[in-house]
Amino acid sequence: MTVNIEPIQSQQDEAICAIIKAVGAEFGAVGEGFGPSDPEVFAMSQHYSQDSKSLYLVATLNGNIVGGCGIAPFAQSKQTCELKKLFLLPQSRGLGLGKALAEQCLDFAKQQGYVQCYLDTLTSMASAILLYEKLGFNHLDKPLDGTEHSRCDVWMLKIL
Repeated sequence: MTVNIEPIQSQQDEAICAIIKAVGAEFGAVGEGFGPSDPEVFAMSQHYSQDSKSLYLVATLNGNIVGGCGIAPFAQSKQTCELKKLFLLPQSRGLGLGKALAEQCLDFAKQQGYVQCYLDTLTSMASAILLYEKLGFNHLDKPLDGTEHSRCDVWMLKIL
C-alpha cells in the first residue's frame, strides 16, 4: 500500500470535487448550508494557496485520489482558521489518512500563526467527530459568528 499526501494541483480539482460531493451525499450533506455546496468545491486548487494562508492536501492510495483536507482563514480572521472539507472515500477509511491529513493541516496552521482552529460538521459523521476529539477539538454550543455552513449541527474549536 502506497500512501501519498501533497498539496492539491489543478489537475486534481475534478476528482476532489467528485469525492467531496459523493461523501457529502453519503452523510446527508446535500444542498445549501453544507460544505459540499460551497462554490470553491469546483476548483479547490484555485482557492487554497500558501499566499492566502490556506492549504488543501490530497491523499492518494496506490496512485488513486481517495480524499483530502484543508485549512483556511475563518471569516477573514488572522487568528482563527478553519479545518475544511475532510472527506475520504470508504475504501480509504480506517487507515489513518484522516488523522494524517488533519495533523498536517493543523501543523500548517500553527506555522501560519493561527491561534485557534474551528470546524463544523454533522452528527452523522460520527467517526470524524471522534477523530476531531482525539486531535484536541472541543465541542461548542453554537457555531462561531461568520460560519458559512448553516445546516451543520456540530461545532468544534481547538486552541493551537
